[in-house]
Amino acid sequence: MAYQFKIGHGYDVHALAEGLDLWLGGVKIDHEKGCVAHSDGDVAIHAICDALLGAAALGDIGKLFPDTSAEFKGIDSKILLGRVVEALAEKGYKVGNIDCTIAMQRPKLRPHIDLMRETLAQVMGIETDAISIKATTTERLGFEGEERGVSAHAVALIHKA
Repeated sequence: MAYQFKIGHGYDVHALAEGLDLWLGGVKIDHEKGCVAHSDGDVAIHAICDALLGAAALGDIGKLFPDTSAEFKGIDSKILLGRVVEALAEKGYKVGNIDCTIAMQRPKLRPHIDLMRETLAQVMGIETDAISIKATTTERLGFEGEERGVSAHAVALIHKA
């Protein structure tokens, strides 16, 4: 039986280090630390990619875009997200909606969330109101709260086109 709707969950985490660019939700954010990564380290987009791929049973971001490949060194994660959406379309699916939570102590992300939503909507070809981005600080607990890293969880709904 082919399902009309499918749900997937994604999770990603990256360490933070001084002197690197911080990309979240496709937006460059001014901060003294950025993500240590093979790509641009955008944990929000990576979690969204994994949620979409999981919903379509296409594996995970590491399967499609291995961090051992020079092709993906420093790549803009928006390109990866676009390729994931294309892979879904090839299987007859469209993105329904996305809900993503980013965990990071600093900087405050609220001022950037609307631009993240607009940017992600444009990349995925969906309406901005189909994307929810939330942020939490973890109250100084764990690696996020200690400002050693950032994580993101995402849930995605896809449906037959």
